[in-house]
This record gives sequence, C-alpha cells and structure tokens, in this order.
Amino acid sequence: MLEVEGLTVKAGDRIILEDISLTIAPGEVHILLGPNGSGKSTLLRAIMGMGDQEIVSGKIVYNGEDITRLSVDERARLGVGIALQHSPALPEVRLRDLAGLLAERYNTSWRSLAQALNCDYLLDRGLNENFSGGESKRAELLQLMIQNPRLLLVDEPESGVDLENIAVVGEALNRLLKGERIKERAKSGLIITHTGYILNYVNADRGYVLINGRLVCEGNPRDLFEVINKRGFEGCLECATCKRI
Repeated sequence: MLEVEGLTVKAGDRIILEDISLTIAPGEVHILLGPNGSGKSTLLRAIMGMGDQEIVSGKIVYNGEDITRLSVDERARLGVGIALQHSPALPEVRLRDLAGLLAERYNTSWRSLAQALNCDYLLDRGLNENFSGGESKRAELLQLMIQNPRLLLVDEPESGVDLENIAVVGEALNRLLKGERIKERAKSGLIITHTGYILNYVNADRGYVLINGRLVCEGNPRDLFEVINKRGFEGCLECATCKRI
C-alpha cells in the first residue's frame, strides 16, 4: 500500500528527515513514535505532499504508483487521507458545508457519520473556531471518514483530547480502518502517537522510533512503547526487543 524509499527531506537549508524507508502492506497499521521535533509530522506531511519542505532524494510509492511529485489533491483522489494534529480554524466555513462538499466529491453519506462522532452540534459552527481539542479531532475525523481513503495518515489523535473523547476517536479510527469488513481490515494506516492510548483501539502491526530525523528501530508497537515508558526514547537503542534500522 505504501513504500517510502530512501526519503530525505529538508526545510530551508536544514535536513529534517534522512534516508527514511518503510513499507506498509495492504491492511496493515503502523505506529510512529519519537520525541518532539524528531520529524514525525514532517514525514506524514511529506507523504501527503503538504507544506513547503523539499524532497532531496528518495521516493514515495502508493499502491504501486510513484506519487513523490503529485499535488495534495491528486494524492487525495488516489485514496490518501490525513488527519492533522493541529487543524487550522476557518471561521467562514461551516462544518456542515464542508461535509456536504466532501460527501458530494466522494459520493458518501455523511449524516450518520456525524451522529456517530457526536458532531451534530458542531455542524453550524465555523470550522475549528473555538473548538476544544476533542471537538477538533472529531471534526477532522468526520472529514476523513467522508473521504474514506485507503491509506490513513493520522497525526497524534490523542493530542489535546480527554479520555472520553479518546474512546470516540479511537473507535472511529478503528471503524474507518476496518471499513465494511469486520474480520479483515480494509485499509492501511500510519499513526503518530505520544501517549499510546490509541493502541487500546487500533491493533497496530508494527512500530517505528524516529529520532533526529532518522528511523532508529522497529518492532512490536506495544513492546516499543513499554521500553520508552521505562527508559525513554534512547532506551530503544539499547534494548533487545526491537530491530535496529
């Protein structure tokens, strides 16, 4: 579903990501861990084609097609979707209007999704205008669920969200990843997490640790998270539970 091959990315004169390679098979969900400023969000945005960073070398292949130089909207049409950690406020755009436009574009029914995400009372408000962390996440997920992408890129779904809303967000992500099939996951995902709460809802297949712009190890996401909780991110470089990259 996704192959990132030797990806090096810079912003201005600074290298943010260096020689990143990872592969996500159809139906797999991978977790990305790392300290603040390590380049996690930059990686997701590079895969989506967002931002003003420059790809120095490497390529991004989605579903067998090289998308390295495609625009954001071209990638979205192919089936790549992203939920940002911090969504911009657009007071002039009502959530209802945006949901309707997306539903028309992707031929999706959206009202039942809004109800499932408890977004009904947000529909006539400006997008993300004075939204709480949980409201912003639910509104972002509503847009992602309407798009119904085959590859989900999710940046810290627990950020700024209380425990009650984490359950709503986690269950919505799990529903989106499974699609219409219960026993077989229909889609793939790459999810950034700091707290690890999302692992209570999404059965992730593999985890990576990103430090200073480089993937340093990979392994079982729960094992990695346990090591990080006990010994910090640097502990992943010394433990025997993960594979060095």
